[in-house]
Amino acid sequence: MRSMPALPIPVKKGLRKIGQDIRNARLRRRIPMELMAERASISRTTLTKVEKGDPSVAFGIYASIIFVLGLVSQLACLFDADNDHVGRSLEEEKLPKRIRLPKKAPFKGG
Repeated sequence: MRSMPALPIPVKKGLRKIGQDIRNARLRRRIPMELMAERASISRTTLTKVEKGDPSVAFGIYASIIFVLGLVSQLACLFDADNDHVGRSLEEEKLPKRIRLPKKAPFKGG
């Protein structure tokens, strides 16, 4: 069995929060674990792992659960450029400071 590399603490916390958010969304919808697992085509054990934020669960399984909850539009926006403040700042640093207009050709009147 392959061991998981140690994850940074913020990643662990983020996964736990995602798991808790998924659990809370399921409970708000009053979906029992058995039904949720069936709809997502996973085992109840895997659903429990997801709700605990287990990093060994494949991202596709998280995505399936998010789909079952009707939240797939939020998944699609996860890495949207509008939410990537660091990436956008780095991109703006590459923009030229000023733009020069091309020189006009001399007038050839006749």
